[in-house]
Amino acid sequence: MRAAVAIEAARHCVLTPSVSRGARRVVADDKDFRYRMEQIGDLVQKIEGIADPAVRAAAKELVARLMELHGTGLEKMLEITFQAGEPARAIIDEFGRDPLVSSLLILYGLHPETLETRVTKALERIRPRLRKQGSEIELVSVEEGVVRIRMEADLPTCGSTAKTLRSTLEEAICEAAPDITSLVIDGPEAKVASGFVALEKLMGHHSMPVAGGTPSASRAESAD
Repeated sequence: MRAAVAIEAARHCVLTPSVSRGARRVVADDKDFRYRMEQIGDLVQKIEGIADPAVRAAAKELVARLMELHGTGLEKMLEITFQAGEPARAIIDEFGRDPLVSSLLILYGLHPETLETRVTKALERIRPRLRKQGSEIELVSVEEGVVRIRMEADLPTCGSTAKTLRSTLEEAICEAAPDITSLVIDGPEAKVASGFVALEKLMGHHSMPVAGGTPSASRAESAD
């Protein structure tokens, strides 16, 4: 009975247009999108803590089905856009550069760029800034979601400076590729990035599958 009530309440929220539009405006206006994703992750974890197994299973199924629906819709939108020709494909590339849209495409496995490409571009953007502070960075490897980067300092640095440089690098990588499983920075005090939270852990992907898994552009090409 309680499972049915939970599903009906969620269904009402999803299908009420005014509520949905209002929620979209709030998210679109919120610059701290990652914080909102962390909030969603917390809510997903609370679902795991529901005592009633029937309610817990229904809630997890609801989240999985909603993500599947949204992912399928996003994928179809990108395929239609891609088939409109070269100018439209440039729009898809622009989607990949927008921080908010990029995060959604990554979440559903629809980003037009590969994980390694996004990491490489992030390093290219952050390299001049780190170089000014006497540090050089190099991408060592990207294997099964694990990113390894080598950081070397031209001059000896104090602990606080090294920590700042690492934090700057971590933020750049996690913003461009929140779907990596871990980030390892080789160098002084080498360790796994302490502030990193994998996207799949954030969204509870271990128990909630999502639609998609490869860049949309390649899917559209194979569909032609």
